Amino acid sequence: MSTEHLSDPPQSEVPVRQAASVLLLRPAGTGFEVFVQHRVNTMDFAAGMVVYPGGRVDPQDATTVANGELPEDLIMAQAQRWATSSIAAAPAEQRARKAGMVLAAARREVFEETGLLLDPEQLHPWANWVTPVKFPKRFDTYFFIAALREGQEPAHQTTEAVISRWVSPEALFASLERGEIKMMRPTQRTLLDAMALGSIDRIIASQHEILTVHPDGTDTSSATPVRDSELRERA
Repeated sequence: MSTEHLSDPPQSEVPVRQAASVLLLRPAGTGFEVFVQHRVNTMDFAAGMVVYPGGRVDPQDATTVANGELPEDLIMAQAQRWATSSIAAAPAEQRARKAGMVLAAARREVFEETGLLLDPEQLHPWANWVTPVKFPKRFDTYFFIAALREGQEPAHQTTEAVISRWVSPEALFASLERGEIKMMRPTQRTLLDAMALGSIDRIIASQHEILTVHPDGTDTSSATPVRDSELRERA
C-alpha cells in the first residue's frame, strides 16, 4: 500500500465520530468492479460525491459486540490489523472492543444500504482516514474490503444516494477526469491502492501496515482526480 501517515493530527473542538466504509468487489474480466453510490446533493456531508456503502458507528454496534454476535477470534485478529491505526490510541483493554464495533458497523451499514448481509469474515481491514480539523463534521473512518461470492448481489436501497451501481475502477476514474462525477480523496486513494494490487485475491491477501492518514484539510474534499499524480508516485 502507498497510503502513509501524512501529518500529526492537530486539536479540534469538532467531535470526531467513528465510521466504517466498505469497498464491495466482484470479479470482472481480468480485474474487478466496485460497488459505489452517488450521494444526493442535499446531504450535509459528502454531498454529490461518489462513495462506498458505509456510515457512523452507533450504540447498536457496541451491543452487537457485547452480545457476542461476532466471532471473538475474528475481532482479535482485526484488532491486530488495526494496531497502527487510530484504534491504537485507545487503552489496550478497549482496542478489541473498538475493532469489533467498526466491524459491526461496516456489516450493518452494508445491510441497511444494500440489503446484503455479509459474513463477518468477508470484511477485511484496509485503510483508516480522519477528516481534517475545521471541517463542520469529522469522522475517523475505517475502510474495509469485501469480496462478494457468487449469488451475493447488493441493491440500491438507500435514500442518501440517487443511484448505486457496479463500475470498473478504470471507468470510474475516467468519469472523474472528465468532470462527470466527484470523489473525495479517501475514496480515490483507497481504490487506487486496490488497483495497484491488480486482483481481488491479491487485495484480500494483502497484509500491509494500516497507518492513520490525516490529510491536508485544503485538499481532502476536492473532487479533482489524484490518479495521475498517484501513478507518477509509483513509477
